[in-house]
Amino acid sequence: MDNKPRVFGETERRILRIFATRAGAELERMRTDREVKLLNAELSTLLDINRAVGRHLHRDSLFGALAECLKTLVPTERFGIELPIDGDQLQGHILSTIPAAGAPTQPTLLPAAGTACDWVLRNRVWFIAGCRDEFCERFPVTHGERALGALFFMTAERAAYGHLRRQFLEQVANQVAIAVANMKSYEEIAALNASIAAAAARRRTVLDINNAIVTKLTRDELLAAVSDALARVITFDRLALSLYEPKENCLSILSYAGPYQRDDYTPIGRRLKLDDSPAGLAFTTRKPVLRRDLERERLTSSEERAYGHGFRSICAVPLVVRGLSIGGITVAGQIAIAVDNMRAHEEVESLKARFEAEAVYLQEEIKTEHNFEEIIGQSAPIRRLLKKLEQVAPTDATVLIHGETGTGKELLARAVHDRSRRKNRPLVKVNCGSIPSGLVESELFGHERGAFTGATQQRIGRFELANGGTIFLDEVTELPLDTQVKLLRVLQEGEFERVGSSRTMKVDVRVIAATNRNVQEVVRSGVFRSDLFYRLNVFPLEVPALRERREDIPLLVNFFLSRFGKNLGKEVRGVSQKSMESLSNYAWPGNIRELQNVIERAVVLAKGPIVQIDDSMLRADETVEDSSFIDNLENVERQHIVRALTETRWVIHGKKGAAEILGINPSTLRSRMDKLGIKKSQIA
Repeated sequence: MDNKPRVFGETERRILRIFATRAGAELERMRTDREVKLLNAELSTLLDINRAVGRHLHRDSLFGALAECLKTLVPTERFGIELPIDGDQLQGHILSTIPAAGAPTQPTLLPAAGTACDWVLRNRVWFIAGCRDEFCERFPVTHGERALGALFFMTAERAAYGHLRRQFLEQVANQVAIAVANMKSYEEIAALNASIAAAAARRRTVLDINNAIVTKLTRDELLAAVSDALARVITFDRLALSLYEPKENCLSILSYAGPYQRDDYTPIGRRLKLDDSPAGLAFTTRKPVLRRDLERERLTSSEERAYGHGFRSICAVPLVVRGLSIGGITVAGQIAIAVDNMRAHEEVESLKARFEAEAVYLQEEIKTEHNFEEIIGQSAPIRRLLKKLEQVAPTDATVLIHGETGTGKELLARAVHDRSRRKNRPLVKVNCGSIPSGLVESELFGHERGAFTGATQQRIGRFELANGGTIFLDEVTELPLDTQVKLLRVLQEGEFERVGSSRTMKVDVRVIAATNRNVQEVVRSGVFRSDLFYRLNVFPLEVPALRERREDIPLLVNFFLSRFGKNLGKEVRGVSQKSMESLSNYAWPGNIRELQNVIERAVVLAKGPIVQIDDSMLRADETVEDSSFIDNLENVERQHIVRALTETRWVIHGKKGAAEILGINPSTLRSRMDKLGIKKSQIA
């Protein structure tokens, strides 16, 4: 173009015609190329959707997969599906390509009348709005002759969907319709299975209550059995059993159960007026009394008291047996028979106890031998230890095992577990000192997907694995302070949250802890919480060092000889007298673990049935009977440790720490420092 008149010659016109022809061909090629790319993208998207249909049945995973398939082809800021439901309403789901871990989609409900989705469903045609003011683009999702819902997507850009072909959109809609139909069928089957499971749980509850009628006659056992049975089908925080007192014409709280255990709320023995409590009204009318929302409906002082303690609903049911009301509880029928049996049993037990009281005597069973598998020994210290172990094992008391490295603390923990009522459940072992400080909480309590960098999937913690069983926390004093707070909560409340989750999880776990450090010193230094120490130290077990039970050394030597001789295929019958004297007189700073290693090395080197152990296999040249040698050895050890600490500027852990230089475990180094009285303040 020019702003002045111009005459083109024949040559120039010929050049322009050639250029126009080539430009038109290039433009046509570019248009065809775009169409081919668009068709390939459409085919790829349809193939991905088809794969997603067969791979995903769950609502959340299906919607996420569909969004992932469509986002490459359709420019959008929001995907969604709206499904018609009963009551002339629409249920909307936003399709997220990155669903929150474990979090289900939260559908929205809106009236169908007057909406674009309703118009699309009625007319079964697709609808495009060219700008944001016209809100969104929708087209129908059908399966067979029935409209299942509408798929929509929208963006802030004007006229963003001009490139989409009607045929492609209809094919997408058909594929999505098949996916939604499969999903709804899957959900119907899942709902049916859940209904069947719930019915089975209710029948099981009735059966358990029926069994309790026959087998549970004491009040505590009866209510505990009923509470456990009901908890599977009914959510409750407090379950109270009350019986009628004819002399006072009221109900009396006999027992209670449930997670809410405050004694100041309906304590045992509290009197309930018949006209001023839900249980009294149920007893009087012989009909259940239900308060669905105590915030709006409180008719008695008992309900006011329950509301003040945080309860928001109450259900009281009369206990009726042989046509007579005998009390009230949240469940009736068979429980009434059980309570009647319990009262008769208590009367019989009362009479029986009166006569038995005249002939009471104490008898202690004397055991000459303990059957403690591989806990070898007959010395007085080991006998005292095993007696304590027998006392605490059948209980659920928390046990704290203290002893030097190599004394067999884990073996004792196994013995406690094997003699408890939890023996058929797992014993989960955790070495707290071997876990990096940043991963301790995740290891113990688990984490959710995405809780931190590298958490690509959900992880079950050790406490969940030990639910119903026992967890053994070795080197418990190595736990970081923030993890100690969560451990204290588990011990007190039996609950915790996974890392990255706000959902509280309940566990029933017995805790056995162990350490080789002076816990009281660690508490005083501020490294270990005092309240956690008191919680763990319910029943302490002190494991004697091997030098404190020297009479057990021959037994242990013969035990290890037999084991390693069999493992190595050698016939060994014992050790020489001189070797046994050396073994018995040695100090054994590494305790049984060191003895085990020495015997194994001696069996490997043995050339005959009698094993010879020379002084070179032991750490000392002289016997521990020589006190001057002990002092000198301790001084040498102390000086060596102080030198390592000085070179590392008193850093114990890590690659450049003193423990790494000395070639020992950090907890072992701390134990030796405590024993030798090595403190930074004194050395400096």
